[in-house]
Parts: sequence; structure tokens; C-alpha cells
Amino acid sequence: MAETEFRKALGLFDSVMIVAGIMVGSGIFIVSAEISRQVGSAGGLLLTWVITGVLTVFGALSYGELAAMMPSAGGMYVYLREAFSPLLGFLYGWTLLTVIQTGSIAAVAIAFARFSGVLFPFISETRYLVAPIRLLPGYAISLSTTQCLALIIILATCIINIGGVRWGKLVQNIFTIAKLVGMVLLLGLGAYAFLHNPSVLYLNFASAWHPQHVSMIGSLSATTGVGMIVALCVSQTGSLFSADSWHDITFVAGEVRNPQRNLPLALGLGTSMVILLYLLCNLCYLAVLPMRSIQTAADDRVATLVVNTVLPGIGKLAMGCLIMVSTFGTANALTLAGSRACYAMAQDGLFFRRAATLNKVQVPGWALALQGVWALLLVLPRTYNASIHTYGNLYSNLLDYVISAALIFYILTVIGLFRLRRTRPNAARPYRCWGYPWLPAVYVMGASIVLVALFTYRTSTTWPGLLIVLSGAPVYALLRRGAAASEARSIPLCQDE
Repeated sequence: MAETEFRKALGLFDSVMIVAGIMVGSGIFIVSAEISRQVGSAGGLLLTWVITGVLTVFGALSYGELAAMMPSAGGMYVYLREAFSPLLGFLYGWTLLTVIQTGSIAAVAIAFARFSGVLFPFISETRYLVAPIRLLPGYAISLSTTQCLALIIILATCIINIGGVRWGKLVQNIFTIAKLVGMVLLLGLGAYAFLHNPSVLYLNFASAWHPQHVSMIGSLSATTGVGMIVALCVSQTGSLFSADSWHDITFVAGEVRNPQRNLPLALGLGTSMVILLYLLCNLCYLAVLPMRSIQTAADDRVATLVVNTVLPGIGKLAMGCLIMVSTFGTANALTLAGSRACYAMAQDGLFFRRAATLNKVQVPGWALALQGVWALLLVLPRTYNASIHTYGNLYSNLLDYVISAALIFYILTVIGLFRLRRTRPNAARPYRCWGYPWLPAVYVMGASIVLVALFTYRTSTTWPGLLIVLSGAPVYALLRRGAAASEARSIPLCQDE
């Protein structure tokens, strides 16, 4: 096989493991606390996850047609480029590489390190190898033992995947199976608790639609009809982010065997399985904990509180181990998939030229390295809140900003499905979206309503995301100008005979 071709090493099982493994990180074990404070009731909590599930599965089924139609490396970058314009594709790729993918890698690596501190107390965000150095008002740079371990995790996943897709998929399959087994065990604890004390679940659902102890969203709260609609939309920030990145399997389409069949199947099966597990996890929380306990869980660690309630004393350790397994698998999947988007952009002359090459084991080694370096750099900067003298993480703020921007790209990609049906009616479509046009239309309408609510009621963390996206426009212009100049120099001058 030539070193300019990807190795078809991913089967259907591997692809499903990538979809599931990249979706399940640490969010499902934490974000239900914040959601419960926003919606205030058991019914509202479950409805939030049902909405997330509908959007996720409908989106995945819509993407399946695009993936089968264009089974090449690059995923959404390619779909947006082909459906609309190279500029729109680049703006997505720019946001993906600068924040979405690399920021997510940094975030899950830090999550791994934080929960490692449960087993190894010397790993702490307050134990510094390099104490915070203030660079600008509100910003600093530091190296704690937590940050140091996160750097090691990023390097490890990068090295694993540079070694070839077979190593990457082996690690992915092992860690995804392990985290899914861990989730099933957590559900088993919930079932055990319900059988021995069903009153908790009954109590939660006795007032399933009566919000209590809710947080304000602007001037609204979930205690009114309009407030509940807004709360359900705003709460999607946590639930959608916890179920995000399912589309990353399309980035590695060039390495999937029989992609016309396996990509749509992997998207449908993977997202459906994870969403079902997420709904069952939330039922588990409601079967073990009163609603007020979910809302007030220490550090929002709802799953830890569940395990401690059923098996006192071991919750912190057990969930620490599960989240370490879960986040390592997610970091590996994010690393594997994101580099293929770098590769596709480089192939179009819109990224470093070296990133457009494959190494001797047919993976984009330079793209993996460049992605890894940026993820490493995102771990080091800190934000500083002078009023309470605490440090945060810059990547966390950036991810908050681009959640809404990422949703815009998802909506545009599904709209691209309609556009390509019109502009390329005769193109080969091995899989046609089930329920077309209603299913993708429901996704576009539902996601748009969530988006409007976010831009209306979460302005401080949504509008900056648009600036990050638009900052790619001048970069695109410079890269296109440079590519045009390079092509002009490569054309030999005509000489008179």
C-alpha cells in the first residue's frame, strides 16, 4: 500500500466504539446537577436529556447520508465546503483546530488529572511546579501537578496514534468497553437502591413537573411556562456538550472499511446506545437521590454521591477510577479524529503543508503532532478572578464561547443535506437519510430554537464565540493568497519560439 493512502483498518465495531467513546467523557457524571438547578424538577431533568437525545440521534442520521456520500477524511469540513463554500468549511476547521477539538483534548486531559488526585493526593491544582505567573490582568501561566499529568496524557495519546490507526483503535476499543461496563455497573447500583427503597423515585416523580429551588436565567426561572422553555433550552449547554463529538467518526471516513454502510450504521448505533445510557443514568440518579440532593451535590459530582449513598465510603474512589478510564478513552478518540481534519485542510492548502502527508504507517503524523502541540499549549494559560483570588483555565472559557458556534455549524451541515439534494440530485447516495425531509427539518428547527435561547439568555458566553469563528476569515484570505501566489510561481513562463 502506498504511503499516500489511508489504511482501511476500522470496521463497524471499531467505528461504533469511536462514536460511543468520544461521546462519553466525564460530563454525564456531573452536568445533571447544574441542569437540575435550572429546570428544578425530575420531569424537567429527564426532558432535557430527551431533547438532547432527539437532536443527537436525528443529527447523526442526517450526517449518515453525507458520510456515505463523501467518505473521505475531513468530515464536517468537507461537507460544509462542498455544500456551501470553501470559506465556510475553513471557518469550521479553524474553530475546530483552535478551540473545539484541541480545547476538548485539554479539558478531558485535565479531567483525567483531577480525578487522579483521588488516588494520588500529590496531584492537585494547587500544588505547583511553576507557580502562577501573571502575564496580563486576569490571565496567568502556571504548571501544577494536575497540569503536568494532563500534558503527559496528551503526549501519550498523540504518540499512540502516531504509531498507527491499529494502535489507536485498540486503545479506543479497550477503554470504551471499560467505560461502558462501568456505566452499566452504576446503573446496577441504581436498580439495587430502587428495589430496596423505591420511595425516593416515587417522591421525585410525585412532583415531577413542579420546579423547586431553581436558579434564575436572566429575569426568568423554570417556575413559569416561558421560563421552563428557556431553562430547557439553556440547559442544553451541559447536556449537548456531554453528548458532543459523535460526528468525529466522519473525520476518519478514509480509514473505515465499507464506509457507505458502516459510517451511517456507526453514527446511528453509537449515538442511540449512548443516549439510552444517559437517560438510564439520570433515572439512576433520581432512584437514589432526592431532587434537592442532586441539585446540591458537592462539586456537582452526582454519580459519586449515588455510589456513596449505596456503598458508603467508596464512591469517590470508584467514580474517580471510572472517570479516569472514561476521559483517557475520550482523549484518545479526540486525538485520533481531529488530526484527520487537519490533514484534509492541509490537502486544500489551508494548513501547514507537512500536515497533508502520511507517515510510514499511513496516518497523518505531522497533523497529529501539530494538533498535540496546540492542545499542550492550551493547558498552561490560566484565567484569574481577582475578586475571589481563584484561577481558572483559559480553554474552559474558550469552550464555553464556542459551544453555540459549534451548534451553528451543526445546523448548517444539516441544511447542507437539503442543499446537496437540490444541487447534486444525481450524486451517489448509498444511504439516504431516514425520514427525509422531516427528520433533518426537526433537527434544524429544534437546534435553532436552542441557539436563539442561548444567544438571548447567555450573551456573555455566546457572542464571543462568533468572534472566534470570524477571526478565521482574514487567515483564510491570507492562506488563499499565498496558495495562489505559489501556484503562479510554479507555472513556467511561455517563451517565444
